[in-house]
Amino acid sequence: MNKLLKKTLKIILPILLGGFILYWVYRDFDFSKAEEVLLHQTNWWWMLLSLFFGVMSHVLRGWRWKQTLEPLDAHPKTSDCVDAIFVSYATNLVLPRVGEVSRCGVLAKYDDVSFAKSLGTVVTERLIDTLTILLITGITFLMQMPVFLRFFEETGTKVPSLVHLVTSPWFYVVLFSIIGVLVLLYFLLRMLSFFEKVKGVVLNVWEGVMSLKSVKNIPLFLLYTVLIWGCYFYHFYITFYCFAFTEHLSFLAGLVMFVGGTFAVIVPTPNGAGPWHFAVITMMMLYGVNATDAGVFALIVHGIQTLLVIILGIYGWLHLSLVNRTKQNP
Repeated sequence: MNKLLKKTLKIILPILLGGFILYWVYRDFDFSKAEEVLLHQTNWWWMLLSLFFGVMSHVLRGWRWKQTLEPLDAHPKTSDCVDAIFVSYATNLVLPRVGEVSRCGVLAKYDDVSFAKSLGTVVTERLIDTLTILLITGITFLMQMPVFLRFFEETGTKVPSLVHLVTSPWFYVVLFSIIGVLVLLYFLLRMLSFFEKVKGVVLNVWEGVMSLKSVKNIPLFLLYTVLIWGCYFYHFYITFYCFAFTEHLSFLAGLVMFVGGTFAVIVPTPNGAGPWHFAVITMMMLYGVNATDAGVFALIVHGIQTLLVIILGIYGWLHLSLVNRTKQNP
C-alpha cells in the first residue's frame, strides 16, 4: 500500500504543483484571446521551423549519447538511442526526472547495454549540459544585466539577500553538514552485508561517468553539444516570429527568456508547466509586451512544444517495438 501511495504521489504532486502555478498565472486570463491568436493569427511556417529544431535537438542528443557509450564497449543502434531520447522526454511529462532512467532501461532491454553504465553516461551528459547552460547564462547576464536585475525586483528576489546567504557562515555550516551526512552514509553502507552489490553498481555508474575521458572524437562531442543547445535556443526563439506582438523582440531578448525558461523547468512539473510560463511571461513584459499577449505566447508555444514531445514519444515507442520485433523475427 505504501509503495502504491508513493508512486501515486510521484505522479500527482508534480501535476498539482504545475496546475497550481498555472492557475495563479492565468487566474484572470481571457482564453478566448489565445484561441483567436492560435486559429487566425499564428504564422505556422515559422512554427514548423521551430518544431524542426525541437526534433533535431533530440536526434543530436541521441547521436551524442551513442558516442559516449562506445568507450564502454556498448554499441547500441543509433535509431534506438534516438528513440530512447524521444521516449525519455515523453516519460518526463508523467514522471518528471524519471525519463533519464527510462532511456537507460530502453537500451538495456533492446541492445543489452549495462543499465548502470549507461546511467553513468547520462550523469556525465547532464554535468556537461549544466556547465553549458551556466556559460550561456553568464554571458547573457553580462550582456543584459539591467533586465535580470529588474526581473529579480519584479519577482521579489533580492540580489543582496542571495549574496548575504552565500557569505553567511550558516550557509557553510549547512553545506558541510550535508557533506558530513553523505560521508556517514558511505561508511554505514560499507558495514551492510549487501555493500559489495551496491559497490558494484556504483562502480559501474562511475565507469559510465568517466567514459567521456575515452571518447574518441572530443571535437565531435563538443560540436554535438553546441548544436544541441543551439537547437534548444532556436526551438524557442523562432516562435517569436509566429506572432505579430513578439516578432520585434531581439536575439538578446530571446537569450534572456531562454535562460529564464531553462532554469524555470528545473522545478519538477510536467515539461516545466507553470514555472516556465511564469518566467517567460514576466521577462517578456520587461521587454514591453503586454501581459495578455505574453500569456498567449507562453500558452500556445508551451502547448505546441509539449504536443511535439508527446508525438515523438509515441513514435519512439512504436519504432522501438517494430524495429526490434523485426530483428527478433526476420
